Amino acid sequence: MATAKKAAAKKTTASSSDNSNGSTRASAPDAADMLNPLKNLKAMTDRLQGLNLTGGASKLLESGQKDLQALMQANEKSYQGLQTVVQRQTEMIKSAITEWQTAAKEMPGKDPKANFAKLDELGRQSFQRAIDDIKELANLAAKSQADAFELVRQRIQANVDEVSKMLQRK
Repeated sequence: MATAKKAAAKKTTASSSDNSNGSTRASAPDAADMLNPLKNLKAMTDRLQGLNLTGGASKLLESGQKDLQALMQANEKSYQGLQTVVQRQTEMIKSAITEWQTAAKEMPGKDPKANFAKLDELGRQSFQRAIDDIKELANLAAKSQADAFELVRQRIQANVDEVSKMLQRK
C-alpha cells in the first residue's frame, strides 16, 4: 500500500513537470526564486504596471485627507462633549455645596432632634440627586461619544462606497 502511494506521488510530480513545457499557467515559485529580490521586484513591477491607476494617487491623497478631517471632527465632538460634562458636573457640585451651606446656617438654634431629621432628609435628597446627576452625566458622555462615532462611521461608509465604485469600473 505504501508502494502505491509513492507511485502516485511520482506520477503527480511527473505530470506537473510535463506542464512546464511552454504552457502559460503560472507555477509556484521555488525557494531560489523567493530569495532573489530582483526577480521578485521585477514580478511586482510587472503586476503593478498592469493595474489601471489613473488618478489613483490623487484619489488616495484626497481620501486620506477626508479620513483625517473626519477624525479631527470626531475628536472635536468628543472634546466638546467632555467640556459639557465637566461644566455640568461643576454646576452640580456648586449647587450641592450651596444647599448644604444653607441647611447648616438654618440649623443652630433649633431643636437637635429636628436638626437630625432635617439632616437625614437632606442626605436622602442629596443621595437621590447624586444618582440622577450621575445618570445625566453618563447620558451626556454617551451622546457626545455617539456623535463622534457617527462621524467616523460615516467616513468608513464613504470609504467602502469609494472602493465599491472603483471595483465596479473594472
